[in-house]
Amino acid sequence: MKKITRTGIILAAVLLLLCGYHQYKNHSMTEEIAGKIIRFHVRANSDAPLDQELKLKVRDAIGASMQPVLSGVSDIEKSRRIITDHLFGIEKEAERVISEEGYDYPVRAELAVVDFPEKTYGNYTFPAGKYEALEVVIGEGKGQNWWCVMYPNLCFFNSTYEVVDEEAEKSLEQVLTQEEYKSLMEHKNYKVKSALLEWLREKFE
Repeated sequence: MKKITRTGIILAAVLLLLCGYHQYKNHSMTEEIAGKIIRFHVRANSDAPLDQELKLKVRDAIGASMQPVLSGVSDIEKSRRIITDHLFGIEKEAERVISEEGYDYPVRAELAVVDFPEKTYGNYTFPAGKYEALEVVIGEGKGQNWWCVMYPNLCFFNSTYEVVDEEAEKSLEQVLTQEEYKSLMEHKNYKVKSALLEWLREKFE
């Protein structure tokens, strides 16, 4: 019985080490991925249906205005400069839509580092973490948000958001390593490993 218990403890310790390593590796990879992309984040005034509809109209207008200037840009530094140079115009475009819809909400646009929970976009699951993002805040910004990846461009290839076409997928593959790209497709595996790690901790602490 003692031998079985000792074996179980050793096995659990090995599993804990392996899970801890995978968790560390996943965190490191998240930071690597975050450093190679820029997200687009629109926060609604509230969760009221009309505010949520307004959020999507603002999204569409900004997308239409930014698509031509970001089209074909394959460098994150250049994308960052373009976005920064257009922040005033982005705010004005959002204000125009908000006014046309009969609202007087203030709007703020900035390129900032934003905390994101785990999010799925198309076939890709982006892990939780800090990402650089063009953040557009409507009014109080307390409503559910909408997001996509602005660089590389997964947002503006067509009129259907959250459906990533082949050209957009290739643009993402070009800026990530093969391992990083694969991790976005298989992120559920990391969730299983994290769950196993927590279970083992509860059993043996």
